[in-house]
Amino acid sequence: MTAKPDNEQDPPEAVLQSYIDRLDPKIQKLARSVRAAIRKRLPAANELAYDYKTFVVLSYSPTDRGIDGVVSIAARPDGVRLYLNPGPQLPDPKKLLQGAGKQARFVSVEAASDLAHPDIKALIDAAIDQAEIPLPSEGQGRLILRSEGAKPRSRKPRK
Repeated sequence: MTAKPDNEQDPPEAVLQSYIDRLDPKIQKLARSVRAAIRKRLPAANELAYDYKTFVVLSYSPTDRGIDGVVSIAARPDGVRLYLNPGPQLPDPKKLLQGAGKQARFVSVEAASDLAHPDIKALIDAAIDQAEIPLPSEGQGRLILRSEGAKPRSRKPRK
């Protein structure tokens, strides 16, 4: 019988905290405060945690699949970003969304209070309204650890 790695025997919250603990202290604090704000706003969404060695992604989804996520937080060495899905289709009159992804776009977050700014709040609301699978309106979402973050991603060769 093969033993599980230590972190797989720990409660999911402890494992997630160990992912965040590897980041710079300033980023840790910001990531935790942004996470708390998103959990407060989306308590029924599942929270999927991905560990990518140098950064952590938290996706808030109506299912147990990250691809169905509506909002995601990426805590990276250079800061915290709030990703919104479907980014390219969201109304963004102030041109706050950055990136050129086909599925998601992001805003850089300097403080958790940024999420309460009317323009960012409107983007979050629009992402929730446009979700292909609606977020549950009640209940408590689960924290789900995903190991896919550690796997190398296959990329199409550039032309």
